Amino acid sequence: MPEITIILIEVGALLLAMSLASRLANRLGQSPIPFYMTIGLLFGVGGFLSLEASMPFLKTGSEIGVVLLLLMLGLEFSPRELVGSLKSSARVGVWDALLNAVPGAAFGLIMGWGPLGALVMAGVTWVSSSGVISKVLTDLGRLSNRETPTVLGVLVIEDLAMAFYLPILSAVVIGASVAQGAITVAIAVGSVFLVLLIALRFGKRISRFFSSTHIESLVIGVLGLAMLVAGLAAMVQVSSAVGAFLVGIAISGEVAKMAQKYLRPVRDLFAAFFFLVFGLTTNSTDIPGALLPAAILAVVTIGTKILTGYLGARRAGIGRAGRWRAGIALTPRGEFSIIIAGLAVSAGLEPAIAPVAATYMLITVVMGPLLARLSDTQAFKRRFRSTITQPVPLPPAR
Repeated sequence: MPEITIILIEVGALLLAMSLASRLANRLGQSPIPFYMTIGLLFGVGGFLSLEASMPFLKTGSEIGVVLLLLMLGLEFSPRELVGSLKSSARVGVWDALLNAVPGAAFGLIMGWGPLGALVMAGVTWVSSSGVISKVLTDLGRLSNRETPTVLGVLVIEDLAMAFYLPILSAVVIGASVAQGAITVAIAVGSVFLVLLIALRFGKRISRFFSSTHIESLVIGVLGLAMLVAGLAAMVQVSSAVGAFLVGIAISGEVAKMAQKYLRPVRDLFAAFFFLVFGLTTNSTDIPGALLPAAILAVVTIGTKILTGYLGARRAGIGRAGRWRAGIALTPRGEFSIIIAGLAVSAGLEPAIAPVAATYMLITVVMGPLLARLSDTQAFKRRFRSTITQPVPLPPAR
């Protein structure tokens, strides 16, 4: 049977299964993310059926999903709002690193993985998943909530911090010289500031390249620009998510409004691929042995992430209900956790890091959307009735 025929059959069957899962999640009032991941586990590595033929296609779709998730987040905010958010969240970023990287490092040492293992696990527990969190905020209609800028500020600071962390980690695990590591970091950080400067100075001019009245060219052009910048960012060791987010920031006015409207269904499709692929690439047979240590680590660091968001939202003057929502929203870890663990394993470090990191990420990604629903319960609303704040609309135009 031709390979393309197999791909069509596998992808078609997966999409139908995901459609039913999404409908079930909607009926239950839940996020579809855990359902997509469960389908991936059932049909991925160690599952009932291996889908090797379609994996390259699905992985590519997964990467496009991350780009679209962060592009759409960026379209919600202007460059000045981003800079203001980064300034106001700088101290929270320091709290975030201390509260969440330190437990991971301590865990690595306790497990006997040495200083390098501690450095790896610090990154695994530190960074939240921009992709998962943006999807949850969208599903729950919280993009315009007062606490959301605090959440996004933390996410952007974390992603920018990865511009430092990943090159340093790569240099350390392969034994590169200090000079080589410093050059890589300088290139990565310089690239981020260059893109941010372009967004601030020339955002309106960039928007003029696209027509808000010709939808086909608008959708193709904005997505193409986001993918191009995301790819260039990844090439210089910067998160592709940061690149896509900054593209969204740079686009303004009616173009941004129309891009949000018509790219939304495209984002939903490819975002589903992102969560599906995580399940497909996680070896389900490794989960039982890694479950206990990963669960202990997850409980501790879900608590520290909630504290991070709570403190950040309190600093921003948000009411208690919003503080809890901000903290809970930050709990899922994501793609960076797997990237970091993959770097360690490929360099010949402790092989047990990979299943623990994958199981840990799976627990937080499943629990995150479920915990986020707590604020919709009657018990939560009664508890914080006097402190729940109404959503503040975002500025209509930039």
